[in-house]
Amino acid sequence: MDPKQKNVLSLAAALVLVALAWWQFWPPNTKITQGLDIKGGLSVILTAKPAEGQALDAQMMGRAETIITNRVNGLGVSEASVQRQGNDSILVQLPGVKNAEEAQAALKQTGQLEFVEVATITDTETVAALRAGDRDTEGNPIKLKSGTYKPFLTGEVITRASVGTTADPLKQGQITVNLEMNRKGSDIWRETTQRLAPGPANPNGEQVAIVLDGLVQSAPYVQSVIPDGRTEITGSFTPEEAKRLAAVLQAGALPVTLEFSETRVVGPTLGQDSLRQGLYAAMVGLALVGAFMAVYYRGLGVLSWFSIACFASLFLGILAVLSRVGAFALSLPGIAGMVLTIGLAADSSILMFERFREEVRMGKTYRSAARSGTRHAIGTSVDADLVTFVSALAIYLIAIGPVRGFAFTLMLGIACDLTIAILFTRASIVFLSESVVQKAPWLFGMRGGDADV
Repeated sequence: MDPKQKNVLSLAAALVLVALAWWQFWPPNTKITQGLDIKGGLSVILTAKPAEGQALDAQMMGRAETIITNRVNGLGVSEASVQRQGNDSILVQLPGVKNAEEAQAALKQTGQLEFVEVATITDTETVAALRAGDRDTEGNPIKLKSGTYKPFLTGEVITRASVGTTADPLKQGQITVNLEMNRKGSDIWRETTQRLAPGPANPNGEQVAIVLDGLVQSAPYVQSVIPDGRTEITGSFTPEEAKRLAAVLQAGALPVTLEFSETRVVGPTLGQDSLRQGLYAAMVGLALVGAFMAVYYRGLGVLSWFSIACFASLFLGILAVLSRVGAFALSLPGIAGMVLTIGLAADSSILMFERFREEVRMGKTYRSAARSGTRHAIGTSVDADLVTFVSALAIYLIAIGPVRGFAFTLMLGIACDLTIAILFTRASIVFLSESVVQKAPWLFGMRGGDADV
């Protein structure tokens, strides 16, 4: 493939990416998820404090995260997020929450794990639902009404919970959740399973509901007497469901105190005003950059307008895709990162323009100057952007809260900038150097250089 065909292919690839990006993000106000500081709501950072004499570890943080996730789901807030931040913190964001005090009160509670005999639940509708399965018609855990049940065990008796496979040769490879109890729990568990195990009067045995914060996580049937607390819970688990249930069971074994280290309540009006101001600042900055580029680089400066437009389109398209899968929500620090990447995108174009003009002044033809100059400029851009990318990555990995949004958009902007610089900007400069620049070099601020024959 000759160089001209490669340039055409690069330009075509860039245009296809831009078209796909527009298809994904338009209209942006509905396709890109707005974060808490824009939409308004409650943001809380919870710091975990282990029980006295215990060391905080990743397993304990996983249990704490499970408890908080159940709390948040119970609040019914759409687009809520629970994310582990650092080694000992959990970030909870509740966009659009109307009662901040109620939400904070719910988050302050300690997760309560309970074991309940299904037959003793006084609500007949709930019992019938549990007989049919441990999920409601929408696939959500069944909620037990307060006062309709009394647990015979709580989560404090569990010493270990893990995922494994059954030892039963007739059910070879079936995923199970295995748990162990302390002596007190084992004694109660033995007496209970002895009563609930299959017998002449009840050949199928009875169910035990595993309940976390009033929500039934599983309701297995007791299949035999369990004398030592070592229990194997079987069912049609997927690996993810088994891991989640094991985490729920472990949640009651090692209690973690969660303290509020930061609480922010953002009003929706303030958030939208901040969004408008941020977008206004971005547009003013973009206009100033565009004007400078056109005045100083003339035709090449106009080319930079298209480069920045392609960059912005690709950027927004990726954000829309991430929003769709629930992996991104636009925040004000994220907008700051986006504004900063506009300057980075302009820098990439400036490096190529300057190197192109420099090599023309050195006596090279427009065509050779464009090819070698842009190639060297991209190498310089990669070196400079790599330093910024590593710094942003460090911020993303270490920081907590909205600062991670700034680091994420900065890293994504760098990747989009280099993509457009290689596919669109460089190919366009080379393409123009073979035609328009040779006929009207003054239009591109060029002096010297011999036209290719």
